[in-house]
Amino acid sequence: MNKIVKLESHQEAQVLCGLRDENVKIIEKEFNVTLSIRGDHLKITGVTSNVKKASALVEYILSAVRSGQSDLGMMDLSGLIDKFKKGAVPEKLSVQSIPALPVEPPSLSVNRSLADARQIGPRTNGQIEYFEAIKKFDIVFGIGPAGTGKTYLAMACAVEALKKHEVRRIILTRPAIEAGESLGYLPGDMYEKISPYLRPLYDALYDMMEAERIEKYIETGIIEVAPLAYMRGRTLNDAFIVLDEAQNCTAEQMKMFLTRLGFDSKVVITGDMTQSDLPEGKPIGLLQAQDILKDIDGIRFIYFTGSDVVRHALVQRIIEAYDKAR
Repeated sequence: MNKIVKLESHQEAQVLCGLRDENVKIIEKEFNVTLSIRGDHLKITGVTSNVKKASALVEYILSAVRSGQSDLGMMDLSGLIDKFKKGAVPEKLSVQSIPALPVEPPSLSVNRSLADARQIGPRTNGQIEYFEAIKKFDIVFGIGPAGTGKTYLAMACAVEALKKHEVRRIILTRPAIEAGESLGYLPGDMYEKISPYLRPLYDALYDMMEAERIEKYIETGIIEVAPLAYMRGRTLNDAFIVLDEAQNCTAEQMKMFLTRLGFDSKVVITGDMTQSDLPEGKPIGLLQAQDILKDIDGIRFIYFTGSDVVRHALVQRIIEAYDKAR
């Protein structure tokens, strides 16, 4: 049996196919059918009963897209497949059954809910250059003072890349270095000791995505927030990786991190050379990387100044005052 389903937009085809046609492959395997797209038509071929179930799933997904959904996560697809294989077809569309990632970024529009939409995007010349570099290069260093949006913009780009199926996961990391307080004297187990170091990453993430979706993605490994030490020995494929507070990386840690880069991945490294908490005399990995890698094609260094600060106006004045005092 053949079933033809009409597609109304390129976005519908993108959502159905997924990254490198993964959604199509899963649907074909689970329903024992063949899916092929020609122009604006999707053809489903197979045994009649299987085609009916697969086409019902496809039409349900398309209805969700047409109702405003922009993404179909792997976890969402698996749940829907289970329902449709059992014949438990919803009587009418429930948009909430296919939660969406934030909608519309390249101006980086990050929607946490219908009632709370906020625009996240580059505002200064330095931020625009940084944003464009992230789009173009696989490794980007964002170096400059606090308040310039280095980490925030990088994470917004990571969320956008996940939404567009350009990557399969987001990895957020930073060195858990002691800054005037010893880890050994902090209460709790190791996870509780390092949690405060990772808190700023969680805070930014919760600004950009719904809490329920973040928790699901963390549970399934689609989003990982971890100290830098956890990166050792890994190869990170199909990922958008953000290394924050890189001025606290030793030379050895920086080399270790950079060599984790796998296929179809992107790395953004942020840091402020003036805010290192490394012991005196310990080489700063970020500074060394700047010297060693500055002429390598495919790597871009973006330098922010006080004019790129987008926090309270006093922050810019404080930075300028400290720069003059040096």
